[in-house]
Amino acid sequence: MPVPAPNLYPPFNIVRLSHVEYRVRDLAASRAFYIDILGLQVTHEETGRLYLRAMEERGHHCIVLVQADTADVGVLGFKLYDEPDLERAESFFAEKSLPTAWVERPHMGRTLRTRDPWGIPLEFYVRMDRLPPIHQQYRLYNGVKPLRIDHFNMFSADVDASVAFYGEMGFRVTEYTEDDESGRLWAAWMHRKGGVHDVAFTNGLGPRLHHTAFWVPTPLNIIDLLDLMSTTGYVANIERGPGRHGISNAFFLYVRDPDGHRIEIYCSDYQTVDPDLEPIRWSLTDPQRQTLWGAPAPKSWFEEGSTFEGAEPAPSALKAQPIIAP
Repeated sequence: MPVPAPNLYPPFNIVRLSHVEYRVRDLAASRAFYIDILGLQVTHEETGRLYLRAMEERGHHCIVLVQADTADVGVLGFKLYDEPDLERAESFFAEKSLPTAWVERPHMGRTLRTRDPWGIPLEFYVRMDRLPPIHQQYRLYNGVKPLRIDHFNMFSADVDASVAFYGEMGFRVTEYTEDDESGRLWAAWMHRKGGVHDVAFTNGLGPRLHHTAFWVPTPLNIIDLLDLMSTTGYVANIERGPGRHGISNAFFLYVRDPDGHRIEIYCSDYQTVDPDLEPIRWSLTDPQRQTLWGAPAPKSWFEEGSTFEGAEPAPSALKAQPIIAP
């Protein structure tokens, strides 16, 4: 199935991805990981809930950690351009018979809560509490020195359908992996903010969240994180990397938090602002698509992910497999 043409005039205007809510079983353990190891900054803390931001971010939070009995994902958040976009978004989802509700969210203005056709919980807003800048307070830099949230990657049981739906909302494909035999999409990377992706979809049991990524200043910050994790009791939390992706050209590292939620540390991708930028096609059997240097990803990277609260994953009908490390 060919990649659909970009929708340059979507029904509402998404600026970028914004935040994720992780439900965790031990908030103290998660606090230590995200603050002391990754280096995110606390913006608000209350019983059972912790709000964090990265160093360049002016919005109140990019991650919310919530104490829960089950470790899963509560919601993925996206920022819209202006207030009328909220009503347009509500109409878009309601016309597709998807649930819509106006919800109260701490530190955020009017917020629309909904789900995509596969049950991924989504929320859209325009205004979030703005905080003073801290990007030049170098004494605060810690861990991997995270600058900003960069993207979500999700397992999808039907990548073609996911790309079509998110394309309706104005996400544009930058790169994709196609199964040579069936012609179906195995994975796709889509953006709003002008990087390689705000969202990506990977074939597999879905919907599940594969990972959330954070942008860091340089590859050396990733090396520093590896040294820190390997000497502070987190060596088993290092899953994959460091390396350079073929897709996106980014330098990467994948780590797991105490509940197994996967976090990618990411830098050095490229600009994709031009509306007529042609997507780059990769073959599923190309060993450089995963890692430019040719190293395949481990089995866990293709099979393990975080479930979404209230969404039941389904298996994919596409059984094609990329190269997997032994």
